Amino acid sequence: MTILLHRTYFKEGTNGALFYNQKFLGFVIELPWLENKRSISCIPEGIYNLKPRFSEKFKHHLQLENVSDRSLILIHPANNAQKELRGCLAPVTKLTGIGKGLTSTPLFQKLVSLCYQAFERKEKITLTIKS
Repeated sequence: MTILLHRTYFKEGTNGALFYNQKFLGFVIELPWLENKRSISCIPEGIYNLKPRFSEKFKHHLQLENVSDRSLILIHPANNAQKELRGCLAPVTKLTGIGKGLTSTPLFQKLVSLCYQAFERKEKITLTIKS
């Protein structure tokens, strides 16, 4: 299973469009590109394996594996990249600005559901990030 994130970079943040099977799912907000600096930059473009993860804070969510020079890069709900993200990705239903969006949780839940069903089928899930 492959999920595609097509990014647009801005000084204040990064906005993206998320696709599965060439079908638009929604948007993604991230921090700006600042040379992959820990906690203040989005991660580099590339192909990443996704794996399931559970925490008390986010419950069931997703983690990207093998991110160069980074750890614990997650996909979790957030509506403001600058205030709520430290390098992670947040799906949002609607963009309201650069690195900002609305109604993150419904799209996040849809994405997690899609991925967890694939995990149950023992499928490998990749996220391809490109501009």
